[in-house]
Amino acid sequence: MKSTFRTHALARAAWAVSLAGATGLAYADQYEAEHHRPQAPATWCADRCDAVITDWSLAAFQVIKAADGYQNPLTASRSLAMMHLAMHDAVNAARPRYQRYAGGSTAAAATKADAAVAAATAAHDVMAALYPQAAAIALLKAELEKTTLEAGVGPEISAGTAIGKTAAQAVLAKRANDGSNGNETYVEGTLPGQYRFTPPFNFTLMPHWRHVTPFALASGSQFRTAPAPALTSEQYTRDFNEVKRVGGKQAGNARSSDETHYAAFWYELSDIGWNRVARAASGRVKQDLWDRARTFALLNAALADAYIAGWDSKFTHNFWRPVTAIQFAGADGNPNTAPDANFETFLPTPPVPDMPSTHSALGMAAATVLAQAFGRDHVSFSFASSSALSSNAVRSFRSFSEAARENADSRVKAGLHFRFAVDAGLQLGRQIGQYVSRNALPRQYGLED
Repeated sequence: MKSTFRTHALARAAWAVSLAGATGLAYADQYEAEHHRPQAPATWCADRCDAVITDWSLAAFQVIKAADGYQNPLTASRSLAMMHLAMHDAVNAARPRYQRYAGGSTAAAATKADAAVAAATAAHDVMAALYPQAAAIALLKAELEKTTLEAGVGPEISAGTAIGKTAAQAVLAKRANDGSNGNETYVEGTLPGQYRFTPPFNFTLMPHWRHVTPFALASGSQFRTAPAPALTSEQYTRDFNEVKRVGGKQAGNARSSDETHYAAFWYELSDIGWNRVARAASGRVKQDLWDRARTFALLNAALADAYIAGWDSKFTHNFWRPVTAIQFAGADGNPNTAPDANFETFLPTPPVPDMPSTHSALGMAAATVLAQAFGRDHVSFSFASSSALSSNAVRSFRSFSEAARENADSRVKAGLHFRFAVDAGLQLGRQIGQYVSRNALPRQYGLED
């Protein structure tokens, strides 16, 4: 069964609607604005220049939503990584501290440039190139003016604007032929264990994404996961029966009320949720503009690469999802896995194969990068989610790793993944986060003026 571009577009829109309601998004944005609003500076920027990074992190989400409804997490993660890497490159062109993603001279600018203006300009220009829709352009103009109107005029402002534009163009040029515009026909499987389309979808989401050039990894297959266990194995039997017991719509007392709450809470797209985590934690950990820019650049590079690496493993193993496995268990050759033709998952299953859980991979990759960037894992934070139930709209955590573990477990409780896929995702995410933290955008000593 072959998918078409039109089917992709319609189904992606339906998926996006199921993932994030307008009411939830509005509440999440309101909560963030009320709890993480920066203090107004006495003079331009002062000691809160890093706020330009967190401000654009939130603005980028609003721009993508205005442009296309935030229909596609893969393209969105690419856009966020490009924007934050351009901001990082811009501030390090104004005053070098860290290696730049898109290269360029390591010498300081001849004219002192305003680094915050450079960052804002870079963010604006990248997003304007990626989202030329009128609604998006209007939001981008308004966000940029928050910086330019406060910064005023002068040679440093002009130099910052020029540097930001150059940084944006360099990142756009570097990613111009990264494979993201590709296409690939996918035919669903028919044998036990092979992936089949999951209701309500009749397609798989962009299988070609596994071939996209990563931002930091050497290749999408660098940390490819092991395949799923055999259908007749003890591990498969155990994990099959677990997700069948706790992950269905009719799970009853097998899934606690708190498990139901966090299954819904973490259903939000990872690129949205973990950027929100980073903004919340930024209010607890002080960083200057250079370190804040690098933190968000590393975070979004890791998230984008986790999607690419996750897709590589998913489409290599092509393993069926729990909803399919449970409905067709009578054909799996395992006498200890009973079929249920009417089984429904607690939440809709995303339209991609099971192994590994990319949601788990993104969460652990983000948690690992944030712990490294902030110097510790134990940072307390609270945040809202657009997919949360109204009875549990905000959750609190004592560490990034605690949040990542709950995020991963939510996929079993929602009926979306087997436990072995979640564990593989956690391992993949940890490997990606460690690699990105150790190898991307390193410190360049002796360059600061």
